[in-house]
Amino acid sequence: MPEPAWVAHAIWWQIYPLGFVGAFPAEEPPAPGEHRMRRIVGWLDHAVQLGASGIALGPIFASRTHGYDTTDHYRIDPRLGDDDDFDHLVAEARSRGLRILLDGVFNHVGTDFARYREGDASWFHQRANGFSTFEGHDELITLNHANPEVVAYTADVMTHWLRRGADGWRLDAAYAVPDRFWAEVLPSVRREFPDAWFLGEVIHGDYSATVRAATFDSVTQYELWKAIWSSLNDGNFHELDWALKRHNEFLETFVPLTFVGNHDVTRIASRLQNSAHLEHALVLLLTTGGTPSIYAGDESGYRGVKEDRRGGDDAVRPEFTTAPEDSDALRLHQYLIGLRRRHPWLHTATTTPVLLTNTQYVYRTGSGPESLIVALNIDEAPLPLSLSELGVGPGRVIAGAGAPPQVDVSHTEVPPHGWLIIQPH
Repeated sequence: MPEPAWVAHAIWWQIYPLGFVGAFPAEEPPAPGEHRMRRIVGWLDHAVQLGASGIALGPIFASRTHGYDTTDHYRIDPRLGDDDDFDHLVAEARSRGLRILLDGVFNHVGTDFARYREGDASWFHQRANGFSTFEGHDELITLNHANPEVVAYTADVMTHWLRRGADGWRLDAAYAVPDRFWAEVLPSVRREFPDAWFLGEVIHGDYSATVRAATFDSVTQYELWKAIWSSLNDGNFHELDWALKRHNEFLETFVPLTFVGNHDVTRIASRLQNSAHLEHALVLLLTTGGTPSIYAGDESGYRGVKEDRRGGDDAVRPEFTTAPEDSDALRLHQYLIGLRRRHPWLHTATTTPVLLTNTQYVYRTGSGPESLIVALNIDEAPLPLSLSELGVGPGRVIAGAGAPPQVDVSHTEVPPHGWLIIQPH
């Protein structure tokens, strides 16, 4: 099944609402009357100015703590507000041409979930000594995905919020749920909402096989995320080249969600050992095939390290209180997102290596007759480029670090720790 047509132009700005509005962690949780969800509306113009076409929301439904311990999928988390606040957010997003992606947790629920409190064992996956839990978290009870009532409930929740104005769903921990469950749920939702988009959170494995079996539109491209920062840190573009070959194979089946940051990982500015390589990571994200997602704050160079402990996500999920200042990072995001909008074929573009060493990588990114040449240099020495010797012909430098635009370039040079994007004639 092809993805909805609008996704070809989608660029998400992802936020984690509970942290974004200062609702979690908080010494005293905000009351519903504070309507904190409406604070997000104040940032929609920023998303538009960034170049995004949609807002990818983290969990917004009733829960006790971080939002991934859902207690009622039909109720807005009272720390954020209520249904009217959600409707207001959707209306304001719509008025700016922004779509809304919701985050649905259907692998597990929190211990305050009504069916669990009522002792309805049929709704939960059981093991020898009790109910199964998600990755050892006793407060996260795994649903019984073989129960038809759970299938029907999940489909009903999805359609409920799509009717309220959502455009699609990120399906949390989709990797932990049997593919057949999604294959039962999604067709019934698509019958009413054929234009909705469904993204599965998948970490490892055969992405293409999962997409086919689960009937997802897309999954999270963690392989490429890891290869981007790891190859830049290790000076090993061979790892990146291998990941891009895999990425090309995925693009034959589906278009992955691509990212260099999200609410679950250390921020890219903290992950990279050389801050100059932030630009290289962003160039890779926005010149390769995929549906890109920018994690709020990354466009301003926010830092934050995820730690493996209780509260270890807090540093990468801060409260947003002041508008971002103009910066080199913000301007580069805006330019490269604009470049992608001017070349919408990049959504399905595949890459071909033209030059490859540990610290220097030149690739052609293209779809059909359209192409760009991207040159990345993380070496201490400059990278001389003779386009004719590389078999790509003359072109025009349209972007680069430390390199002004040039017309009719046959020979050029990428400075140390620099990059160029060249448009062939």
